[in-house]
Amino acid sequence: MVFNIKDSQKRRVKTDFPREIEKKAHSWIPMSDGRKLAATIWLPADADENPVPAILEYIPYRKNDFTAIRDSVRHPYFAGHGYASIRVDIGGTGDSDGYLKDEYLKQEQDDALEVLSWIEQQAWSTGAVGMIGKSWGGFNSLQVAARQHPALKAIITLCSTDDRYADDVHYRGGNVLASDMLWWASTMFAYNARPQDPEVVGEAWKENWLERLEKTPPFVEEWLRHQRRDDYWKHGSVCENIEDITIPVFAVSGWQDGYTDAVFRLLQDLPGESKGLVGPWAHEYPEVATPEPAIGFLQECLRWWDHWLKGEDTGIMKEPKLTSWIQNSEKPQVTYEERPGKWVADNSWPSKHVTNCAYWLRNGNLAKAPVEKNEKTLIPSVQEHGFYSGVFCPFGQPGDLPADQRLENGKAVTFTSEPLEDTIELLGHPKFYADLSSDQEDAFIAVRLMDKAPTGESTLISWGMLNLTHRHSHESPEKLVKGQRYKVEVKLDALGQQIPKGHRIEIAVAPTYWPSAWPSPKPVNLTLYSGEATRLELPVRSPQQQDETAGDFDAPETAPVMEREIIRKEKRTRQVIHEPITGEWTLSDYSDEGERRLPESGLQYGSVNKNVWSIREGDPLSARNRCEWELTIGRGQWQTKVQTYSDMWSDETTFYLVNKLVAFEGDKEIFSKTWETEIDRDHV
Repeated sequence: MVFNIKDSQKRRVKTDFPREIEKKAHSWIPMSDGRKLAATIWLPADADENPVPAILEYIPYRKNDFTAIRDSVRHPYFAGHGYASIRVDIGGTGDSDGYLKDEYLKQEQDDALEVLSWIEQQAWSTGAVGMIGKSWGGFNSLQVAARQHPALKAIITLCSTDDRYADDVHYRGGNVLASDMLWWASTMFAYNARPQDPEVVGEAWKENWLERLEKTPPFVEEWLRHQRRDDYWKHGSVCENIEDITIPVFAVSGWQDGYTDAVFRLLQDLPGESKGLVGPWAHEYPEVATPEPAIGFLQECLRWWDHWLKGEDTGIMKEPKLTSWIQNSEKPQVTYEERPGKWVADNSWPSKHVTNCAYWLRNGNLAKAPVEKNEKTLIPSVQEHGFYSGVFCPFGQPGDLPADQRLENGKAVTFTSEPLEDTIELLGHPKFYADLSSDQEDAFIAVRLMDKAPTGESTLISWGMLNLTHRHSHESPEKLVKGQRYKVEVKLDALGQQIPKGHRIEIAVAPTYWPSAWPSPKPVNLTLYSGEATRLELPVRSPQQQDETAGDFDAPETAPVMEREIIRKEKRTRQVIHEPITGEWTLSDYSDEGERRLPESGLQYGSVNKNVWSIREGDPLSARNRCEWELTIGRGQWQTKVQTYSDMWSDETTFYLVNKLVAFEGDKEIFSKTWETEIDRDHV
């Protein structure tokens, strides 16, 4: 996870703001239980005489170092346009008191309500507050909105979800998301182990650091104890109480992001005012995101805030409900600097301009009509299927995206259409319906959707998977009866995609998808039965006249990036290794995120992350994931380092977890602890 700004990106750096800016680098927000949360506040210099609305970003990623660069381009921009822009470290992170027990706890929301009350009472505040956040901050913006604090008037949620079980880094379609479950837990395991800054909190930093090291748990243990959609996951999933979000919501994501689907659900389900924006971007703010085109998103934020926090008619609510980028067809690349396409606009979601187009499976083909007689297609297990699928949630790093799917298609069963007679545009969720049986009690199905060029290249444009024991419910899974036929629906990720005339539509079906899904306990053979029930449905959108004026965004604009010195440059490698003698396949993902020094504070910080997923041909129980982190932070003579090592593997009945944390002050090891846990498999 790299929090950085690329100097090469095309954007206007704005220095002449309507209001002079004052930065309060170390502010404390008191909690009712005696704890303090650390905040940085950017204000118009005359805000005490001329109070302003406030914008809150509330996340755990350390405002003084890890997000300081990204904060510098955004929060001063809002302050310069007449807002108090406030960046708070969640309790237990950064310089805030305490330690973090898990993500999205009720305590996190309760603290946010106290922060809102504190803002409301400040002399510089008009009492009107908005929340903005990407990823974690997008999640808790929705969660806090549902708590209905009277000061919170509107939110902007980016790259987030309304459903923590179905649509996050832990589980997908009822499967353990092996690519991210341990990786994200290991990330927070390391992040939470970093110390407070002695120049901010004083001599107590060491005692507080040792407490964090001892008491902050590896989150993966709790996540893996809840393998079905129980109350643990329902907490913080605002889809459970969506009617409680009555304030306006602006939901934003990108086609490369892992959280695009939530935009469409929120627009459909929210009871109040809402807008949606989906661009070509990875997991990042749209004014600095890749691939291009980036947009003037901060200007769009101001239009939103000016409307809802200042009562000005900016025209933003007169515009279409959903603006999205339809991507042109492109041959597969693991990195795109740009995704050509066009903006389109829909006044509602679901859109009346989108209709389903069905294809039925027949003898390896996608046909426009169902086959009359039942044909059986055997779908065997190939454990190494999935190594070229790309990362679940790209951050815009090189190598994140899926490679040419011809590398994968020989390890699955594919079905291909005839060349398209006309160009089509897709917007929304493809769905795959299957009449199938399994030769094992525990099994899943993975489906990939591709755009196949006339020259043979196969570009992954969407995918989905379903744990077949969850076919009726994620809350109450049921074992399969071997050989019994079931009708199931697999919802694929939303897409906005053009497929040109002469190209083909291709799908691949498999009971394996490593490392996206943790393998079933035994090798699985699925049987697909052709007929009316086994089909692919594509959301085809008809172009509209209002598309011609859609997406009329300004060029990207930011405040100046804070001064920083590059001590060590970033480096990324991503290797798939096949050892044919042993039949072992390995994906090694190495990311040196570099090291930087911030002259403003003197802080110097760096990070290195290595992740390895391996499996042997024919042996699902050989699957193993290892994640390693090294984080450094210091200033002058004060230098610290944390190292973490996380391992996950399984047998037929049990998951095994080992997490180790080592901490150094200077060259001296001051802490080492290992957590070892066994957790029963529950229908996965």
